[in-house]
Amino acid sequence: MLDRTHLRENPDEVRDALDDRGADVDLDELLDLDDRWRELKARGDDLRHDRNQITKRIGKLVAEGKDEEREEAIKRSRELKAEIEDVEEEAAELQSELRERMLEIPQLPHESVPLGVDERHNVEDRRWGFDDAHELPEEITPHYELGEELDIIDEERAAKTTGAGFYFLKGEGAQLEHALIQFMMDIHREQGYVDLFPPVPVTSESMRGTGQLPKFADDAYRVGGSNEEAYEDDDLWLCPTAEVPVTNMYRNEILLQDDLPLKHQAYTPNFRREAGEHGTETRGIVRVHQFNKVELVNFVEPSESYDRLENLLAEAEDVLKRLGLPYRILELCTGDLTFASAKTYDIEVWAPGDDMDDGPDEGGRWLEVSSASNFEAFQARRAGLRYRPERHESADYLHTLNASGLAIPRVMVAILEYYQNEDGTVTIPEPLRPYMGGKAVIEGHEKVGESALGAGDRE
Repeated sequence: MLDRTHLRENPDEVRDALDDRGADVDLDELLDLDDRWRELKARGDDLRHDRNQITKRIGKLVAEGKDEEREEAIKRSRELKAEIEDVEEEAAELQSELRERMLEIPQLPHESVPLGVDERHNVEDRRWGFDDAHELPEEITPHYELGEELDIIDEERAAKTTGAGFYFLKGEGAQLEHALIQFMMDIHREQGYVDLFPPVPVTSESMRGTGQLPKFADDAYRVGGSNEEAYEDDDLWLCPTAEVPVTNMYRNEILLQDDLPLKHQAYTPNFRREAGEHGTETRGIVRVHQFNKVELVNFVEPSESYDRLENLLAEAEDVLKRLGLPYRILELCTGDLTFASAKTYDIEVWAPGDDMDDGPDEGGRWLEVSSASNFEAFQARRAGLRYRPERHESADYLHTLNASGLAIPRVMVAILEYYQNEDGTVTIPEPLRPYMGGKAVIEGHEKVGESALGAGDRE
């Protein structure tokens, strides 16, 4: 949430920043609401002052025995009380409307963010891993075909049990998923992160605190479904990212400067409808409704947040470097920033199995596996996250940052395609082998059921 005082005092600056983002916001109407609210607040203060003066006068009139004047003063006091109640009710309604409108305004971009309309104007910062990339097979099988051939990814049976956009992992596929989760968490512990295992359902207040609501309600899964009576007392959503429960863990609390920086990591399953991406990525595990992710969440003093952003990016990159997977870093332009972010770097891993228009010279395509973002005080204002430099000093809003460390299905896609062998097996990156019982190669499994038979073998 933006600072209303800053908006009030710098409307042209805010308007220009929102224009850079491509945000359609009627600031004039919002400022008019704010003016009306301030007028009502001032009117209420004046009325309370007048009533306090009459209350004092009533006491004197009682002492002086002036009953007629006392009755008139009491009548006027009651009238003022009714006026105050009317003004306060109208002011509260305006305050509520203002807050709802403020919740819909995105974060302002940091001055260092490149200008641009959409992802086409993002700036590539650097690449890693292509200079010493290992030799790939002449033909690379896309992960969705390879996963089916090795019988480690089963989309068809998941569609039967749950629906499109979900998948089973089997055998070495499931082992690889577990290995990646533990591998990532071990790395981030080395980097000073404290583990959290948060609840998966989150409330609407928590979703508002990090900026998922109200803007992204259509992309989230509401708990309860159609059985509204059974869940009429529930106000829960399935976690779209561990950013939500972890950031809101300290909601409406005041931390001390000595507590900061706080660095938390959390593994959770994540659930997203991907409502705006209907019809895309219908095969494979690149764009799905449920996926696992290790999330890194930081709470810092405002003066340190941009240094922390660079360090946070390096901490997420470290995972790909240890796995030996080529990747690139993009700095997002103003028009491609997420709703709450002031500045974001995307980490995109290279998956060579599918040639795409935006792939590198080597072919294949880029898959976003992390967005490292600084939200400054945007989430802190929404969630009431504050800190005191000293116990006796006034509290101020802290800054929040997060990054995925990393989104696991897309890392798995990159491993299956980049470390694929000519015989259709997959070499397991050395750092993951201890997490897979020393296994060095994914060889696959014999399929189960009639689907395992050739056409001529079926009745």
